[in-house]
Amino acid sequence: MYPTLYHALLDLTGLDWPLLKFLNSFGFFVALAFVGAYLTLVSELKRKEAIGLIKPTTRKEMVGLGASPGELVMQGLVGFVLGWKGLYLLLHMEEATANPPAFLLSGQGNFLGGIAVAALLAWLLWREKEKQRLKEPVEKAITVHPAQHGGNITLTAALWGFIGAKLFHWLESPRDFFDLVATGNVQDLVSGLTMYGGLIVAGIMVVRYFKRNGLAILPSMDAAAPGLMLAYGIGRLGCHISGDGDWGIANSAAKPGWIPQWLWSYDYPNNVNAVLGPHRGGYSGMPITDGTCFEGYCTHLVPGVFPTPLYETLMCLLLFGALWWLRKKVTLPGALFALYLIMNGVERFLIEKIRVNELFLGTWTQAEVISLGLLILGTANLVVLNKRKKHGPAEVD
Repeated sequence: MYPTLYHALLDLTGLDWPLLKFLNSFGFFVALAFVGAYLTLVSELKRKEAIGLIKPTTRKEMVGLGASPGELVMQGLVGFVLGWKGLYLLLHMEEATANPPAFLLSGQGNFLGGIAVAALLAWLLWREKEKQRLKEPVEKAITVHPAQHGGNITLTAALWGFIGAKLFHWLESPRDFFDLVATGNVQDLVSGLTMYGGLIVAGIMVVRYFKRNGLAILPSMDAAAPGLMLAYGIGRLGCHISGDGDWGIANSAAKPGWIPQWLWSYDYPNNVNAVLGPHRGGYSGMPITDGTCFEGYCTHLVPGVFPTPLYETLMCLLLFGALWWLRKKVTLPGALFALYLIMNGVERFLIEKIRVNELFLGTWTQAEVISLGLLILGTANLVVLNKRKKHGPAEVD
């Protein structure tokens, strides 16, 4: 496993680039997941505009204004953080790269570096805006095409997805929330995320964005469906590469001859959690005594476990392919997203049978409850949409 891109590059090429310790493997794949979701979303928004399902909108915009105080302050704040952390990093490379998360979330930094970069970025913005300033600013009507919302939709999903993933994790594991309150360790804020929490909260806020910006809701949801499945699959690959604990229960059963060992039972060496000791999943974290050993992560699982993140990656890529193929064949607005909900629910419900998770409701995990709910919701939506179709034209809003 590769906890960070530094470890991956070091193991695969022998190159020692300490700065890459700031790029953890899971975060890298999450970024790739959002890129994949953005590209597929933009492609579908363009297609749906071309066939008339989603209309462009107009907004009024003042042209010729200079930089506002708010813009300069925000630009300065970004510059301050970059300079504050960046200069300290350059001057104390060994110290900062010893524990990158702790450094990023600490109060360590170079104040003069922060002030210098803040002033530079604010001045650059002011200069650029001055070039565009008119003696008399004018108000113009700007046409906004659906695909131009792609970036904002993706950022909305990323922000609220993180918030939802964290909130649902605390609902599933309340002790983690109380540990955070007791210790005040801000590093705990970026560990422990629940995918379904992110999906639900981000979904609500993205639909809100559709409504506020005049985008037809059902066709827009359909446009997002394939990318959601693709993003989940890429994200799970990040879980596998980093070894973040989203693996399965112990698998000591005899391996069929046609399946590779790493696909049947895997020990996740150098996993990012550095798991040690027995676990209720039927395995124990043990020190690595043979093979590659990364300092701070030198453990593996005994016995090996089901590599469920890899299973989910493979399943989600296949389901993404199915949704991408169906996107032009399923023409009823809302139906493709309903199919996504069904596919997502079935996939996750099945994989939960061999995953390690906290029990939430009796013998059920939180993911089993939500995945069953998504399956029911998707099926009900298909029934309702088809009934509406029989009684008249489908509503696209």
